[in-house]
Amino acid sequence: MSPPARRTGRPRSAEADRAILGATRAALVELGWSKLTMGDVAARAGVAKTTLYRRWTNKSELVVDAVAALLDEQLELPDLGSLRADVEETVLRFAALLTRPEAGTSLMAVVAEATRDEALRERIRTTIVNRQKRLVLLGRERAQARGELPREADPAAAARTADMIFDVIAGAVMHRTLVSADPVDAPWARDFAEVLLCGFPAVAGGDEAGPATAQKPAGSG
Repeated sequence: MSPPARRTGRPRSAEADRAILGATRAALVELGWSKLTMGDVAARAGVAKTTLYRRWTNKSELVVDAVAALLDEQLELPDLGSLRADVEETVLRFAALLTRPEAGTSLMAVVAEATRDEALRERIRTTIVNRQKRLVLLGRERAQARGELPREADPAAAARTADMIFDVIAGAVMHRTLVSADPVDAPWARDFAEVLLCGFPAVAGGDEAGPATAQKPAGSG
């Protein structure tokens, strides 16, 4: 049996990839989605246009990867000793990142374009959403280890819970930061964590949710 054919050409360079993805975000902020071209990104990054096309077939893939790389680099889950503190700090960090044009503008652009492009929507799901769910999974694992959340016996139910937590956090912070343009400050993050962990009555002044029930909705499905 013949050995598999080797790929020709130069190997991928992590440094070149970083330059390309950074140039993509900068070009998108300056030019907008409609005027952004692969040629412009190549010129800004100092690489040949063929280099881009060896890595990405079109600008949709390129922009999604540029956004995903920024989120991967900048978003880490803090370990502050409690689920509530971790949620509050994560919300503040995510909101601060979204206020940076290279993050907020790029993310809004790909989301808007994805409403007309099913393939792009799927790439966002696999490259951005699924990768960022790691923060939810890690946070839940830590909270369970600390005894703050019960462990779920049903893997399918646990996955649905993780999906819902991610949607609630990402949706609320993105809407407040990028749509309504209201501040995400420490008091808002504190109230948001209260709603997430204890439910609306706790914030509204009711007494239906006490400390024992405060943790359960976020991790038990």
